[in-house]
Amino acid sequence: AGMAGAFLMEIRRGTQSALLVIRYPAAEPLSAPVEVSVCADSVEVRSGGSCDAAALPAGVRLAPSSCRGLRRLRGEGLHLRLRLRSPPPAADVVFNLRESLKPNKNYIFYCQSCGDIVVEDRKFLRVLPLPSENWSDLVEEWCCHPNPFARSTLHPQHGDCFLGDTFFLLNSRRESHVPESPKSKENTRVICKRCKTMLGETVSSDIIKYYVTEVIIQLAEGSFSPTPRSQFVQSMVAKCLLELSSGKSTFRFTIKGDNRQTYILIWLLNSDTLLVESLGSSSSHSVFTPFGDILMPSSGPVGTWNAVKVLYQPCIKCRNKDLADAWENDVGVHPLKFPSETCLELLLILCSSTASLPPSLRCMNSFQV
Repeated sequence: AGMAGAFLMEIRRGTQSALLVIRYPAAEPLSAPVEVSVCADSVEVRSGGSCDAAALPAGVRLAPSSCRGLRRLRGEGLHLRLRLRSPPPAADVVFNLRESLKPNKNYIFYCQSCGDIVVEDRKFLRVLPLPSENWSDLVEEWCCHPNPFARSTLHPQHGDCFLGDTFFLLNSRRESHVPESPKSKENTRVICKRCKTMLGETVSSDIIKYYVTEVIIQLAEGSFSPTPRSQFVQSMVAKCLLELSSGKSTFRFTIKGDNRQTYILIWLLNSDTLLVESLGSSSSHSVFTPFGDILMPSSGPVGTWNAVKVLYQPCIKCRNKDLADAWENDVGVHPLKFPSETCLELLLILCSSTASLPPSLRCMNSFQV
């Protein structure tokens, strides 16, 4: 009864392979023989007269004859590897943040935390990507004469929206909540009037930077639809990692706060992972934390998640300082800036995600997974 069919399957679309973990609690020894049946579209576990079966999601088809590497890890369950008969459907992921904004359409910017309107009914004539934040430093390497852009700034006009790696840059002359002449770091922070969450920061008296993790942008004719905070932060950070890794072949990132402190080091492993989890029908899964926020009611007893798999190291309280310093000076590492509070949220999300995995899958070398 302790087995109860709870399992976790990590599928790689690229290699058409899967790791299957049949879970059971650490405190419960195997008192009866366990029979595991793997079919093309389901997994079945029999033990002590009880039987539990879980159907796999549509599009996931296994090749049962390819089962190999069966082993039992104490406190985790049974591990085995399989091949897929065909790759699951591709992940529906928007790689480019620019896709969320189109010229000549009216948009409303909402605070993601509370839903208050931040920017109302704005139409952009131009939606343009910004170069990397250190573009002006690189110009000296490209030019054989003094930097011609030394006194230039890339500032949007009222009909413009400029897109950075993690932010939108808008002209804020008509926005009443933006400080007119910021003089210190404190009053450059743009705060939601309702919930006091930091949404962005002022760049100048009429230019404002909104972070992609803090605002939801929707067409003016639509209605606001809230998204759970953890789910939204995961989604936006994953899109940033995918866009940069796809466009710039960058796979290592430092997560920095608006206070310039480094909070996390992230190394992107892959973006083709599909996670499938069944919680079974008993309390046998209670030793693990379900992956993600919750199992959505529509997903039934089996939940699926498209996942970006990363290695990470926390850097708070001077942890991993030597490694962080080395990455800071490495041109192959790309910095991503978010509000400091969001950096801490992301670290908690990563730690919770790690805790949802069986212990043997939580670490790789000195990094957490």
